[in-house]
Amino acid sequence: MTSPVEPDTRPPLGFAGSRIERSAELRADAAALAKLERDPRSRFYLIAGEQVALKQAASRHDPLFDGIEARDLGNPAEVVFMGLLDGAARFAVALAPPGMETLRKRSGIELIDLRSIAVRGLIDNDHLAALAEGKALINWHARHRFCANCGAKTREVEGGWRRDCRSCEVQHFPRTDPVVIMLAVAGERCLLGRPARFQAGMWSCLSGFVEPGETVEDAVRRETREEAGIACGKVAYFASQPWPFPMSLMFGCYAQAQSQEITIDRTELEDARWFARDEVALMLAGRHPQGLTTPLPFAIAHHILRAFAEKGVEFD
Repeated sequence: MTSPVEPDTRPPLGFAGSRIERSAELRADAAALAKLERDPRSRFYLIAGEQVALKQAASRHDPLFDGIEARDLGNPAEVVFMGLLDGAARFAVALAPPGMETLRKRSGIELIDLRSIAVRGLIDNDHLAALAEGKALINWHARHRFCANCGAKTREVEGGWRRDCRSCEVQHFPRTDPVVIMLAVAGERCLLGRPARFQAGMWSCLSGFVEPGETVEDAVRRETREEAGIACGKVAYFASQPWPFPMSLMFGCYAQAQSQEITIDRTELEDARWFARDEVALMLAGRHPQGLTTPLPFAIAHHILRAFAEKGVEFD
């Protein structure tokens, strides 16, 4: 396959491209991490479930808080060491309910869900990438307070990158769920679908979780067949994107369609149909005569569609 976009020219994606050096060698050094938490250069992202605390500003909001501001909010549920940026530590803090209430009462600070932050472009893309990491880890801790092996309580260790069970001594590590998001292509046409949860008029690539024992390519073929009844042959990789809802990694792909007749799985999709390249281009430009749209540029689906609309896809 001739890729429509070379790896070095692929556009920046939302939630990707963090400049933070993860500094994994520091995670086991509790004394060093405690010192970094007290360092005045360290900064903290404050996360409350799906919401993130932002300092309001005229243009881009600021999601970073210093140690004094973070400690004023009381004892956090978790503090995760994310790494170093230009020698200064970055942490993600899980806000406990008292801290959340304190923040809501403060002037100039908002609690906003991460998806809305990305859609509205409220913060720099560098922060989006860091928050994808922090939010995923904070949510993982919230879901793994008890051991899956014996049911006993677990405790946070390694700077928030592991939880240990004191009862059966099993170690639990964060996991990322692989998801395929794919565009089936037949010449100058591509297959798009829309789940019922989408806003009116929006269409996108099909997607689904990779199952145990599957390759990415197998998952692309299976999900396209299951959701829309389209058989696919060759599969080619485009790019990947962290997707912190709650903690997935999206593998963007193109797939060569081998059939044309659509059979929709109504439990997954409200509708699916073929779109010509020029129609996709109109959707991306916001000029479709029926008002049809695509996902916004922070989502990998937007860039998969844009590359197809601008250059097409050729399969060898």
